[in-house]
Amino acid sequence: MTAPSPLPAPVQGGVTVRRDAGLYGYERALRRAGLDPVAGVDEAGRGACAGPLVAGAVVLPPGKAGIVPGLADSKLLTEAARERVYAQVVRRALSWSVVVIESDECDKLGMHVANLEALRRAVARLGTRPSYVLTDGFPVDGLGVPGLAVWKGDRVAACIAAASVIAKVTRDRLMVELHDSWPQYDFRTHKGYCTSEHDAALTAYGPCPEHRMRFVNVRRAAGLEPLAEDAATSVGADGAGERADTTPATTEEGA
Repeated sequence: MTAPSPLPAPVQGGVTVRRDAGLYGYERALRRAGLDPVAGVDEAGRGACAGPLVAGAVVLPPGKAGIVPGLADSKLLTEAARERVYAQVVRRALSWSVVVIESDECDKLGMHVANLEALRRAVARLGTRPSYVLTDGFPVDGLGVPGLAVWKGDRVAACIAAASVIAKVTRDRLMVELHDSWPQYDFRTHKGYCTSEHDAALTAYGPCPEHRMRFVNVRRAAGLEPLAEDAATSVGADGAGERADTTPATTEEGA
């Protein structure tokens, strides 16, 4: 596996991506090194305590056809802007895919394993086989092709940013659908993340089948003891490891 790389970053073939190369710099550098097509992959929902984990993978075409108007890290876009960018990515991409891992499978696998599995499945489902894969922040093995983990990749690599939009829009739509079945939790607002309002609903109603039972706040609401592995760390709303007492108050995932 390859360690996460800040900018400027060396890529295969001795090519270095300049700090000022812009959002499409990684793809251009890799194509110059003969590595084309390039896929980006990212996930949404890793830090949520309810709902599915969703991964997206995108291969953008070279040149003007691959320039997506308004493209940026999905967390930096408004909901309306994400929907517009989503439509552009779907229209322009050489290939794109999305994978949904339901909450019960997340519980079965554990979030770290589920996250890696979702990213692998998303790349495997691409109709265009990539020659190189860019991942956001941490390395993913088992992709079948070379890859690079890019620090804050959804902000500096277009294909990762596009994948983040595909994943987040897909997941947000699914959470709105889940709200219709479980309106007492207000999933359409917080999208399953660990907000104070969500914790209050958990306390009042207990968890539903869409909640992830590995999470400390969900287990507490169900009257269960924390799992042994959760006594040390848990995944919170920012998508990073944190103490098991999960009390973040954010509605956006951090990765």
